[in-house]
Amino acid sequence: MNTTYNPQDSTHCTTHGSSPDMMQNRNIRRTQLPNGLVILTERMEHVRSVSMGVWVKTGSRDEQPEMNGVSHFVEHMVFKGTKSRSAKNIAREVDAIGGNLDAFTSKENICFNIKVLDEHVPKALDVLTDLVMHPVFAPEDIDRECKVVLEEIKMDEDNPDMLVHEIFTQSFWKDHPLGKPILGTKETVRRFDQSTLFDFYGGRFQGGNMVFSAAGNLEHDRFVELVSDKLAHLPKAAPGFADGAALSASPKVHARIVSKQKKSLEQLQLCLGVPAPPVDDEERYTAAILNMILGGGMSSRLFQNVREERGLAYSIFSELSSFRDTGSLCVYAGTSAQNAEKVIRLTVEEFRRLKEQPIPEEELQRSKDQLKGNILLSLESSGALMSNLARQEMYFQRFYAVPEILDRIAGVSAEDVMKMARQLFVPESVAVAMLGNLNGLKLTREHLAC
Repeated sequence: MNTTYNPQDSTHCTTHGSSPDMMQNRNIRRTQLPNGLVILTERMEHVRSVSMGVWVKTGSRDEQPEMNGVSHFVEHMVFKGTKSRSAKNIAREVDAIGGNLDAFTSKENICFNIKVLDEHVPKALDVLTDLVMHPVFAPEDIDRECKVVLEEIKMDEDNPDMLVHEIFTQSFWKDHPLGKPILGTKETVRRFDQSTLFDFYGGRFQGGNMVFSAAGNLEHDRFVELVSDKLAHLPKAAPGFADGAALSASPKVHARIVSKQKKSLEQLQLCLGVPAPPVDDEERYTAAILNMILGGGMSSRLFQNVREERGLAYSIFSELSSFRDTGSLCVYAGTSAQNAEKVIRLTVEEFRRLKEQPIPEEELQRSKDQLKGNILLSLESSGALMSNLARQEMYFQRFYAVPEILDRIAGVSAEDVMKMARQLFVPESVAVAMLGNLNGLKLTREHLAC
């Protein structure tokens, strides 16, 4: 296969990577097929596994309101059978090679992935690409899977900590697809039929809207040949989708205080959140360190202050969620109704302290080391590297070497963190969701003055 780029011949593939200094410690290669599909590999000669994933650059935030949940539903349905394999045959073939076949849907992506021994790559690739290329969406399977997804929705509704996050998200990005549940609703899911699924599939499963990434003990050129043989016939992306024209607009944040009474719960579930930088923001490492300091681990301020010193909650943490054009930093806590106001007050006080008091050097360094460790440990498996490859391609269109990432983390100063805190923790931007037996608890904007 010709992998040199000829600007006069659009039928050739392109193979390129980041500059040599950027790739000094990662063996990454990139090829783009004529239909726009990007193939990425990272060679890991010291392992026996290969993880590969087909990523579709669309998710629940790119759905129309009446189609909420269709991305997730299609993700389920491709496993129900193809033109040449039944669902049972798919399961048996994967088990026969000791593989791990999985999929997930997020706000912005759908991913189908498999992990196998290197000797089974051709077989695994055949199964994985068959799912992506030849689903049948049989009506009887749709009816059956509708029941499964409805049970999945009920399961999430019965999980208090998941439910309060969903309530927070729907309120925070009210009337925007980003605020809608990934699973959809009981009403939308019941509407899906074969034509709905094929319309969605035909508009999104296209070369220019997909990335195929793989990491492990494999050779790039041979892998490209195998993938091209299976996926070269994918159509190019429909005009307007791959270039972002059909993607949902940036959401507007609604900093509301939302309470939902549920007397059956022993604990009151809390989410306090503020807008945060998008995934590719230049200050993303500063935001990540701030999150570590606030509630990113057992040594974080919230964990030590609220749980260890006062015993007001078993679980309390903060998390940073980043998307292509926005993000959120959210604190979660599970506590009793009588302690909820104290937990909120202590959380807001930590917001204020981050804005007003420089981070001590020892605490800043500990948070940097924690973040570095999390990143390095997350890149030790072929599956993690496969995901990392795809995400960097989709969100950055380049690949960051570990030394550069570590240098960026090391360069964050206490002043940078304080500046970020002042940017994020604005009283009128703090949103709250509460779920449980409220016992007369009422929050006002004054409670959130930070």
